[in-house]
Amino acid sequence: MALVNSNLLSEHIIRQIQDQGPISFHDYMETCLYHPEMGYYTTNPDIIGKEGHFYTSSTLSPVFGVMIAKQLEEMWMHMGNPAFTIVEYGAGTGDLCKSILNHLKNNERMYKELRYCIIEKSPIMCNQEAKQLTEKVEWYNSIKEIKDLNGCVLSNELVDNFAIHRVVMQQELMEVFVDHQNGFTEMLQPANQDLVNYLTELNVSLPKSYSTEINLEALDWLAEIASALNKGYVLTIDYGFQNSELYNDSKSQGTLLCYYHHAINDSPYEHIGEQDMTCHINFSALAHWGAKDGLASCGLTNQGYFLMSFGFREHLIKSLAQEKDILGAAAQVAAISHTLLLEMGSKYKVLIQQKGLRSAQLSGLAYCI
Repeated sequence: MALVNSNLLSEHIIRQIQDQGPISFHDYMETCLYHPEMGYYTTNPDIIGKEGHFYTSSTLSPVFGVMIAKQLEEMWMHMGNPAFTIVEYGAGTGDLCKSILNHLKNNERMYKELRYCIIEKSPIMCNQEAKQLTEKVEWYNSIKEIKDLNGCVLSNELVDNFAIHRVVMQQELMEVFVDHQNGFTEMLQPANQDLVNYLTELNVSLPKSYSTEINLEALDWLAEIASALNKGYVLTIDYGFQNSELYNDSKSQGTLLCYYHHAINDSPYEHIGEQDMTCHINFSALAHWGAKDGLASCGLTNQGYFLMSFGFREHLIKSLAQEKDILGAAAQVAAISHTLLLEMGSKYKVLIQQKGLRSAQLSGLAYCI
């Protein structure tokens, strides 16, 4: 069935190119990931976990969600203990939401007036989430539908899956377009002004032949959040870099990667509709445009520092203390700690922004980078 869908999606894209001419890589990626009937995220229910294509931090251990919940509790206290709304974008399997709510149940005062809102594009993922999220959770198509939003907008490994524009610096900035001539091919066209302005505003000057990605959707997403949020925080967890790391010689060919059954490749024209496509995000851009939209940056840290600030390893040991196999539990602690604190811990970043609040030190940002 997957191969049939892949062939159908390929044919759909080819017809689009034949009818309209070459399409931007952005539109190609958007179709591959989010086509309503054949897209990777809209038609594959088992994309996360052992049987899927990739892991997320929340699927590796529920303690990850407990650490997020502790940060949310602190935010709630800084805000004066109000009725608190958590908005999670792209909740995936629902594991993170479940872990957060299970911890917050211990805070009766907060939990009583808590709303948990999930914004999810995929009907399949909504159904999967609903199987294990039976209380406090509401689903929405857009943050604009959520009224009286005071609290925290949360995303974990979301922004890297927004469709991006691929650009190359030649005599001028050029954008990658997708054509089809006996197979998918790439061609270049002059980049539009929005792409040129993006780099100009970040004071980025690309050397000749330098390739990179520009995530304009991330800026629109952030602006929409800023408009909807009355007061509170935005907590973004993802892998990426600041300007100084993103635009250096080691990244001169860009950061686009594809994930197919836990194997990484750089072939976006294979396994169409069957594999994930991701790019490292630009945290300097999120901080810059967030500030323009009224979201002040509280700080940026890496995931390892964030988790250690709340005692991740100690909580992990406690969570496995009831295991009968003591050696097995110890091995789990070592493996999970290594993955979430070191491997993913150094690769993933945590950006926290705020709106309408006085500056206050957040425990998760004790070690900013």
